[in-house]
Amino acid sequence: MRSRRFQQVDVFTATPYLGNPLAVVLDGSGLTPQQMQAFTDWTNLSEATFLLPPEHPQADYRVRIFCPGRELPFAGHPTLGSCHAWLGAGGRPKGGSIVQECGVGLVRIRRDDASGRLAFAAPPLRKSSPLPDAEVERIARGLGIPRADIAAHAWCDNGPNWRGILLRDAGQVLALRPDPAVLAGLDVGVIGPRGKVGVIGPRAAGDDCAFEVRAFFPGNHGMAEDPVTGSLNAALAQWLIGAGLAPERYVAAQGTALGRAGRVHVERMADGEIWIGGHSVTCISGEVQL
Repeated sequence: MRSRRFQQVDVFTATPYLGNPLAVVLDGSGLTPQQMQAFTDWTNLSEATFLLPPEHPQADYRVRIFCPGRELPFAGHPTLGSCHAWLGAGGRPKGGSIVQECGVGLVRIRRDDASGRLAFAAPPLRKSSPLPDAEVERIARGLGIPRADIAAHAWCDNGPNWRGILLRDAGQVLALRPDPAVLAGLDVGVIGPRGKVGVIGPRAAGDDCAFEVRAFFPGNHGMAEDPVTGSLNAALAQWLIGAGLAPERYVAAQGTALGRAGRVHVERMADGEIWIGGHSVTCISGEVQL
């Protein structure tokens, strides 16, 4: 074991402790995948990342992303949080944008100096067709809702194997009480429009967000819920904007049901590329023995 630089970053929020925390080991050199997995499981966070020297000549750094029980080829909040930590530790990009190397290949990240947000270019979907009918029925049972309440559905797989479910309003999304036994083994993302219908209180008239999002996935102890999920929001945006179910620019809220206030900024550019952005803030900085 040796001391390695470490940060714990809160992602998709400008206010500490209201987003999705990420453990970042700034020097992962020499660690085995088993050691990375063991440390990730110990943190009890949704993900941990390990920064490494790049192997691709265009990349600024390489990252390995782990969640409890498995390694991920890509994930959104670890991408933004790792980039935030890398820049904060003195990282300097080779070009105008930052290029991250990970399991899905190269991911471009840009900085907005005016807002302070980072954003990544959404990787292409691996699957994008509607879900099988039997799986939709199972998801409806697992979410405790009638099948008819599901307005639309699709594979939203950009590395993590998300299944996207669109409900009719944010109130339905926030009221969900998923059944872990029925949903066992599934990664399910649920989204519902925010606005006058289903939003309680003063936010109903002038909400800053277009959608409420929740993400459920298998954890170490049954079904878990992710506070804020960049990969899911990226895939949902590609699906919904492409299908004409969402505007080309919007903000999604996630984490409300967990007492968080995550904000995910979505924008489709003129060339059709979708960017997913948010703030990050460092909450812990120091060293870890690994």
